[in-house]
Amino acid sequence: MGTIALEGMEFHAFHGCFAEEQMTGNTFFVDIYIETNTTSAEESDNLHETVNYAEIYELIKEEMAIKSNLLEHVGKRIINAIKQRFIQIESMELKVSKMNPPIGGKVDNVSIILTYPE
Repeated sequence: MGTIALEGMEFHAFHGCFAEEQMTGNTFFVDIYIETNTTSAEESDNLHETVNYAEIYELIKEEMAIKSNLLEHVGKRIINAIKQRFIQIESMELKVSKMNPPIGGKVDNVSIILTYPE
């Protein structure tokens, strides 16, 4: 068993409940930790024996490009897309963070953390 981690992925996206957020966008960071059996890849040194993290990045990028009101919705779409593409994944933890959220005070970021299986 192994963990594949992609950390600090940065996107400019248009998620939020306020009209301004959906027009001007914001900076978002995404971290994901994927648990999968890496034994075959450890022995074979073959990319096809593991979860390709470049493909994971592209799936996340595609989902981040779709406007949403809620980070929860974005996160669930990301998890579903990854589950559909990589059925060998046993579990995931996903964190989506919005920088400088418009909440009426100084806050560096707000985040949601989703896990699969729930």
